[in-house]
Amino acid sequence: MHLKISSRAASRLISGYDSYGNTCGQKNAKIPGIELSGRDHASRKYVFFLDPCNIDILRRKIKSVALCVSKCPDTELKTYEDLRNFSAVYGSDLCSYDVQPDTYSTHSNRATKCPTLPVHPSASLPVFHRCMPVDISCYARFAEAFITFVSDNSVVHRVIAGVMTSKEIIMGLCLLALVLSLILMVVIRYISVVLVWILTAVVVVGAVFVAGGTGILWWLYVDHSKSVNATLPALELEVAKDNQKALLIYAIAATVFTVILLLLLFFMRKRVALTVALFHVASKVFTHLPLLALQPFWTFLTLMLFWVYWITVLLFLGSAGSPVQNNQTGLVEFRMDGPLQYMVWYHAVGLIWISEFILACQQMTVAGAVVTYYFTRDKSQMPFTPIVSSVLRLMRYHLGTVVKGAFIITLVEIPRLILTYIHSQLKGRENACARCMLKACICCLWCLEKCLTYLNTNAYTATAINSTNFCTSARDAFFILVENALRVAAINSVGDFVLFLGKVLIVSCTAFAGILSLNYQREYTVWVLPLIIVCVFSFLVAHCFLSIFEIVVDVLFLCFAIDTKYNDGSPGREYYMDKALMVGRIHNNASSSPVKKSIPSHIEIHPHICLELFWIVNSA
Repeated sequence: MHLKISSRAASRLISGYDSYGNTCGQKNAKIPGIELSGRDHASRKYVFFLDPCNIDILRRKIKSVALCVSKCPDTELKTYEDLRNFSAVYGSDLCSYDVQPDTYSTHSNRATKCPTLPVHPSASLPVFHRCMPVDISCYARFAEAFITFVSDNSVVHRVIAGVMTSKEIIMGLCLLALVLSLILMVVIRYISVVLVWILTAVVVVGAVFVAGGTGILWWLYVDHSKSVNATLPALELEVAKDNQKALLIYAIAATVFTVILLLLLFFMRKRVALTVALFHVASKVFTHLPLLALQPFWTFLTLMLFWVYWITVLLFLGSAGSPVQNNQTGLVEFRMDGPLQYMVWYHAVGLIWISEFILACQQMTVAGAVVTYYFTRDKSQMPFTPIVSSVLRLMRYHLGTVVKGAFIITLVEIPRLILTYIHSQLKGRENACARCMLKACICCLWCLEKCLTYLNTNAYTATAINSTNFCTSARDAFFILVENALRVAAINSVGDFVLFLGKVLIVSCTAFAGILSLNYQREYTVWVLPLIIVCVFSFLVAHCFLSIFEIVVDVLFLCFAIDTKYNDGSPGREYYMDKALMVGRIHNNASSSPVKKSIPSHIEIHPHICLELFWIVNSA
């Protein structure tokens, strides 16, 4: 039964159907209560709309009658006589089935049963047999709101013309953004040192100003305290006491903030060197594993293929169901009933879950490759293709872990999206308290989603190291992160800022190159839209590539934390870390003392199995 419904829906989607429930290109069965149903349309393979410019796609309402015809009109038909001649020559009737061609000009209901004149030339779509007007001006009403906003048709034309004539420059600039992102991933180890220390200097200067402001507040409080005395008039005395209390509150708050800021600077001053070292080693990872730079391409391609499949299934669902006559228009619509009507919600959940699953597969692949790189002492002995090896391990051992992690994110994301939709629908109609509660819930769910995403990334790394299940890996990763909370804070704050500066650098360079390119092409009168397109694309490209860099940094940090926990550099317990990380650890050694635990001597041969034993011993 379900296969039969699915095949009918696919047939209606591809071949199309008219407003009376008949599928074009085949013989149809009679629908009870529909007079013009049950027709043989074996020779009528195309769907023709009587008023193709009156289809409200956004509201999913068909305002035009659809018919099955044997040929789409390829020339403009201006009169009813032209419609009759077209029917006589090609055998394609463009009016309703109950109107004969010789009565087109005299029929009393020709205004509703025949197409709106003039009939624009149309052509059928390559796969879907629909007659669509060739002249895109037919769809001008879809852009009516935009044109009204601009209120100057010539501006719209100039902007669109600028985009069309500068498409080669736009494509070149997008390619430039791609190249800049790849270059930045390699050279960031050199510029990260400068950026990190500049950021540190800015924070220190800010702390000095905050401390100075705190001292000024205390001085003002003492000065106001001396000026308050009982000889002042009652009103002035009350105002002076209020100012004194306010200054005391401000001074105390500023003092607490200053103390916290200074303590953070004191405890995190040595951890900045670790952040620089991680960036340095992450860049070296990309030089040893160049295929990591291709991960955004494969992920994007996989997402695109899945989204195309998802949209195709959604279209099948939209054309499935039972025929129902609309009481207002008298036309036939296919509506889902019974269990089939809940398939759309199931399909929507699948969109979120599978999308998160694809992203999680990328994270697990990167984590597996970086873990192999880190725990291989002799880099010349690494597998020929660590990325491919990581993908094979993922497909053979860790698919369940990735599915579970993606499902947890989906469980949090769905309520957030539902609350966001409710908030948008109730905008302007709910009271202030309800609006505040909705925003608070949305914000909390968003924060929870970000925290779980970060924990999942580290759980995938723990899985790549220990080959444990998702829950065990998440627990182990959580404990490691808690033990290194200050290091995590330093890496996330300083590292995210450096990566953000990298994105800004790529966008700025691309925009500057775009301005120079368009400056030598004087015929482009409007540069706004081409530059916006280039800047948005360059930011997305930079985000995709630098997000891979960020994943590599997170994986390296967890490997570093495990390495320092189970090794101390003595014979038989040598570190796996890079020399740059060794220097960063020496700078950070005063504030952290790794736990000394013995490691079997054969860890270099079987690092995954041995590290799993370490976790078992540690848990015991």
